[in-house]
Amino acid sequence: MTEHDQLPLPDYDHLPVEGLASRIRTLDATGVETLLAYERAHADRLQVVTIMENRLAALREGAQPSGGDPAAAAADDPVHAAGGSKVSEATTGPAMNPPSQGDPTNPAR
Repeated sequence: MTEHDQLPLPDYDHLPVEGLASRIRTLDATGVETLLAYERAHADRLQVVTIMENRLAALREGAQPSGGDPAAAAADDPVHAAGGSKVSEATTGPAMNPPSQGDPTNPAR
């Protein structure tokens, strides 16, 4: 069985499924087979296994690896906000008055 550090995609276990398809296009059949065996032995996610099986079939039918860098960010990776949250006192909404629920000291607005 292949160890995590020997997989053809760096940090495979933490890659988002959305970016996996573009990354495995850079691998040859041996690389996809290695990842497929690792995936089946560990998480065995149906969506990921299907993506890899389809790519492996395409490679066996003559498709070629795309030649990109498998460690590079994929175009469909989620984009994280730079600089953190923009929530602050200046961006909060107006104060909310909870419903009165029959409390005469707390009239509804």
